[in-house]
Amino acid sequence: MTNAASFREPGNWLGGFYELAIEVGPTGDDDRLAAALAAVWTAAGVEGCVTGRDAEPEEQPEAPCTLASLAGTGHLQGRVRLPEGQLVVCGCMVVREEDGSDWLDFYVPTGALDAAGVPARAGLMSYRSAVLDDWLASVATEAHRTVSFPLALVGWEVSGSTDAATLAGRPPAHRTVGYLLPQGGSLHYAQANA
Repeated sequence: MTNAASFREPGNWLGGFYELAIEVGPTGDDDRLAAALAAVWTAAGVEGCVTGRDAEPEEQPEAPCTLASLAGTGHLQGRVRLPEGQLVVCGCMVVREEDGSDWLDFYVPTGALDAAGVPARAGLMSYRSAVLDDWLASVATEAHRTVSFPLALVGWEVSGSTDAATLAGRPPAHRTVGYLLPQGGSLHYAQANA
């Protein structure tokens, strides 16, 4: 049986990402992006912070949870405990849109979710778990208390599927992913319903 928390298990990193994708704001605000990174890492309760996948976290130097560390390899990795108690590999990356927004993507690879036995509705091009959606929404809500942002999305491979300007403050009625939008100083969570 595969250990879902092992960095050396190549299957743990396969299959796409179950994500919390946060539209942090206009591209170029490094202080805001760095604050969002720290807030999400803390809110998710990530154990460790490293830049490599070829060795277990305890076998490599700890990396600071900063944009500079992230810029070196494109990803920061650690381990996170899921709501039902399974310890799995996880990571974070940044997407900077030219003339657009900075996005912070916190993810758990679906290979690790499969290894952990997380029940989900799998399809040809998707992966869905209401438990993970709710957990990632709670991570976004906690992070939003530190750094406000215009939009967060939760689900399988959600990054870049829309943006706050397109939504104009309202989630669609038919939702294949979860949407978190600010309303009255806090985040409103519109769960996936399709």
